[in-house]
Amino acid sequence: MMKREVIARQELADRILRSEIDTVIMAFVDRYGRLVGKRATGRFFLDHVAEHGTENCDYLLTCDIDNQPSEGFRFSSFDKGYGDMLAMPDWDTVRIASWLPKTAIIMCDLLDVANNTFVDVAPRSILRAQVDQAAALGFLPMLGSEIEFFLYHDSYDEAKAKNYHSLRTHSAWAEDYNILQTTRDEYIVGAIRSALENSGVPIEFSKGEAGAGQHEINLSYSTAVEMADRNHIYKNAAKEIAAANGRSITFMAKPDFNDVGSSCHIHASLWTLDGSKSVFDDHNDALGMSETFRHFLAGQIHTAREFSLLWAPTVNSYRRFQPGSWAPTGIGWGVDNRTLGFRKVGHGSGTRVENRIPGADANSYLAFAGTIAGGLYGIKNKLALSEPFAGNGYEDANVGRVPWNLPDAIELWRNSAIARECFGENVHHWILRSAESEWEAFNRTVTDWEKNRYFERI
Repeated sequence: MMKREVIARQELADRILRSEIDTVIMAFVDRYGRLVGKRATGRFFLDHVAEHGTENCDYLLTCDIDNQPSEGFRFSSFDKGYGDMLAMPDWDTVRIASWLPKTAIIMCDLLDVANNTFVDVAPRSILRAQVDQAAALGFLPMLGSEIEFFLYHDSYDEAKAKNYHSLRTHSAWAEDYNILQTTRDEYIVGAIRSALENSGVPIEFSKGEAGAGQHEINLSYSTAVEMADRNHIYKNAAKEIAAANGRSITFMAKPDFNDVGSSCHIHASLWTLDGSKSVFDDHNDALGMSETFRHFLAGQIHTAREFSLLWAPTVNSYRRFQPGSWAPTGIGWGVDNRTLGFRKVGHGSGTRVENRIPGADANSYLAFAGTIAGGLYGIKNKLALSEPFAGNGYEDANVGRVPWNLPDAIELWRNSAIARECFGENVHHWILRSAESEWEAFNRTVTDWEKNRYFERI
């Protein structure tokens, strides 16, 4: 690991000195999962930033989506003066951003400026803490995910000028697995694949999805923090590449109620600490599932309702959970059954659980943290797994249900002793206050639906 760190850092320095790189992005994510941070010139990066990091206002972890300070957070506030936090480079994450000229990007950990400890409510820190919990039990979590998006002919400026109404999807029909239509989209989607592959974000597939203009790009699975890093670089790069071509992409969970939503299916398994063997596979079990796997999956199911803010963080997230929509409404499990929140897939070392609840708008660090925390809770408490469900999970009344709106999810999280146990009081409050402020923002507006329904007829 140390050799890899030194090589990555030295190679970046060499490229800067050869004038191949003149800009270094020091990035981390805000509470919405957006990349934020600073750009440094190559010279200044080598002279000052590489050793000392960058200082960033701590309000970046509490601002709303308009970058306005949100009240009620314990972590930072006007009363606390909105101080700084330190963004330190993780040298295992140095990438050349091939879609940008002469630019490198580094993912950073956020540290307290006073004592150089991790900021516990930073999304990357929250995930790191769960990885550490897994390691203490002798496990290495491995994760993969499938994040979908919609591609539009309209540019971002054009979409904004139209108030995001009457946008033209890049395909006029659902293009699920359709090669002809995806060829027509390839100048954008292919550019995204190539840029990511050339930037240290390994790609497996892309495919048309079940909506008009909808696509999915599959990244190669990895360790938890690395996988979350890849996801957020992917989402940022996809938008930047689309914008450079006069197009737009959205990772909203449900941009059009009449079409399908966009998901972030999470595939998870546990391995030995050295990464040599999956502990989920059991050849002697009828379903190929080890006892550890069964407890892990039972824990995910047990905590899914209370952890739903981690999968579905916005008002729009809950528009996605509609019967027969490919987004699950039932929290049950089956073997290769797409009508449920969880399904067992794969075999041998590929044996894993897929969580189909999260939407494309989820912050991957938090969604992965919830995946690991719920599973570890099941292992620690030796929760028993029910028999697999067979049939239509949308229709069975005995299957538990995903909360259907943000207020219900907020109350489940607020009252969750398990969430406090798994994440600690500080993180619990930060996630709760993030969701509350999102709901408060929604209730400070009058929607087009209300105007259309009430303006003349009430």
